[in-house]
Amino acid sequence: MSTSHDARTPRFTTLLATWRRSVVQRFEPVDVVTLAYIAVATAAVLAFSGHDHAGWNLLLTAHALILVLVLIAPAARQAGPVGRFLGDWYPMLLLGGLYAEVGVLNVDLAYQHDLAVQRLELWAFGSQLSYRWIREMPNPLLSWYLHGCYLAYYAILYSSPLGLWLSGRRAAARHTIFAVMITFYLCYVVFLFFPVAGPRYAFDLAHNAATDVWPARATQWLLDRGDSWGAAFPSSHVAAAVVAAVCALRYWRRLGLVLAPFTIGLVLSVVYGQFHYAVDAVAGLIVAGAVLASHAIYYATAPAAAPAALAERGLETGRA
Repeated sequence: MSTSHDARTPRFTTLLATWRRSVVQRFEPVDVVTLAYIAVATAAVLAFSGHDHAGWNLLLTAHALILVLVLIAPAARQAGPVGRFLGDWYPMLLLGGLYAEVGVLNVDLAYQHDLAVQRLELWAFGSQLSYRWIREMPNPLLSWYLHGCYLAYYAILYSSPLGLWLSGRRAAARHTIFAVMITFYLCYVVFLFFPVAGPRYAFDLAHNAATDVWPARATQWLLDRGDSWGAAFPSSHVAAAVVAAVCALRYWRRLGLVLAPFTIGLVLSVVYGQFHYAVDAVAGLIVAGAVLASHAIYYATAPAAAPAALAERGLETGRA
């Protein structure tokens, strides 16, 4: 009996090692964090959907499809330029759907923690900055700049990795996508379990010269049609935009310098436009700082074999 057991143990160990080499080690870090987020989001769906079984089924079906995408991503990356692009970029292409899911679940929950955040805002700043700023400083030029920067959010978010990708800095683009997606996943987990609607819903909206300018009206129009309820704290707009811009500065300074003024304006705009509490923006900066620090540590301690792997794939790292 013991001899048979001893004979099976090496075989099991060999099979496990082969499975790890052929499956687990083929996944990129972004695949792993996407799987982790889908597991957490699935738990949230099961816990919070209540009796809405139609919504429950749709969300779980979406999660199953995302799981399939993650599982086929390693093969896609070996299937030529188009497959490589889709295998690396699929998480960024899913952002809209994942963001919308947060709002669906939070509406089902029907509660929010705005009062706690408002108290924190009062303690930290002495007043509700998101309510007062645009009312006490209704400057049309300032409003044009800040709301314009807010509208540039997706341009900041995607032009950072896309610019790196198109300039041949493929490894840097993948590192940036990884950092941006970790940022979103962290924010989304907080949204799911600590929903905050934000000052846009908690307070009456301002009506003055600052809100009459075209970028302000366009922003409100877009938010009326595409906002996700309960996704205010921390500000994922601030966190993700800062991470994307800083990664651009790190990997291609000229691109980062182009994005910097828009990113700074966006950080300010989320409070000026009454989209987020000021503490939401501060929390977003803290998330961004934590992600960027861990990102730097992770790649500083990554195996030195990475350049060889890049060379095998025929990828260019690019130069500033």
